[in-house]
Amino acid sequence: MTKVNLGILGGGQLGSLLAIAAKKLEIKTIIFCNDKDAPAKHYCDDFIFGDYKDLKCIEEFVNKVDLVTFEFENIPFETLDQINKQKKVYPKPEINKVIQNRLLEKNFINNLNIKTTSYKSIKSKIEIESNKNLIPGLLKTCTLGYDGKGQFKIDSINDLKDLKLETNNEFILEKFIDLKKEISIILTRFKKNSYEIYEPIENVHKDQILKTSKIPAEINDKLKTLSKEWAVSISESLDYIGTLCVEFFIDKKDNLYVNEIAPRVHNSGHLTINSHNVSQFENHLRAVCQFEKINTEKMFNAEMINLIGDDILEYRDKKLKDNEFFFDYKKKSIKPKRKMGHLTRIIK
Repeated sequence: MTKVNLGILGGGQLGSLLAIAAKKLEIKTIIFCNDKDAPAKHYCDDFIFGDYKDLKCIEEFVNKVDLVTFEFENIPFETLDQINKQKKVYPKPEINKVIQNRLLEKNFINNLNIKTTSYKSIKSKIEIESNKNLIPGLLKTCTLGYDGKGQFKIDSINDLKDLKLETNNEFILEKFIDLKKEISIILTRFKKNSYEIYEPIENVHKDQILKTSKIPAEINDKLKTLSKEWAVSISESLDYIGTLCVEFFIDKKDNLYVNEIAPRVHNSGHLTINSHNVSQFENHLRAVCQFEKINTEKMFNAEMINLIGDDILEYRDKKLKDNEFFFDYKKKSIKPKRKMGHLTRIIK
């Protein structure tokens, strides 16, 4: 196994878990983050603090690494593109140009003949009023926004009275469906037609933030097959390298819809650390570093609970059962709606 100095852009919990997985593979991790208190600094081998557009920080980072990946998709495209001209970035920066914009993302998915919920580009309240057929729905900023940020639930036209839209922002209005459940597919693509795919994971959100995940998902075989096929089609079309998550909606008639694509390791896949012989994090590292692909197998069914805000306090001193695994993200301050850690239970 070749020694690799891997650069990771972003230092949150995903960066932390990538750095932990990297130690098993003897990969040295260098993290570049714009948060001086980033939790991943506790786990990486080297840490660079600075703005993602700071040329000196970019140069320092590039000179220390052999190749680069990232833990969240909202790194400025210009930064990724600049780094990629000197050291390879996986997945490739062009992918983020699509995924960073919800409208471009939805158009891309539909052009693959893959179903999403009905949607419309929105630039003003007047445009919402002229698309009443999409209400009730969810209004989202086209760029940035995650874990419920930049999202506005519109149950009726009356909700528009108190809605204030930033004039310099673009939005997308997505029609609600009669939701039965949400699932995700975590897939690692190594090269053309070379994958490791985890079975569908069933997710429950609260206030647009993932609360629980479990494997296996309680869905029929047709949906299991179709969700995997769509995830493969998306990753092939993107010529993706690394771990990718595709989030899905299922309505009460068992129709499947793609909700979003996450071009990175994903919160719903945290349970793979304990449920599988190879986690989503290790598979991502193996793919981007061009290491050997190992046949990934499920050892246990599992469920994961996100510990949000004050939830973390209960678990920091709690005695765990033999089948429980607690991960504290070591974030400096506790905030409402902030992911502070997670608990995974394996089910034998």
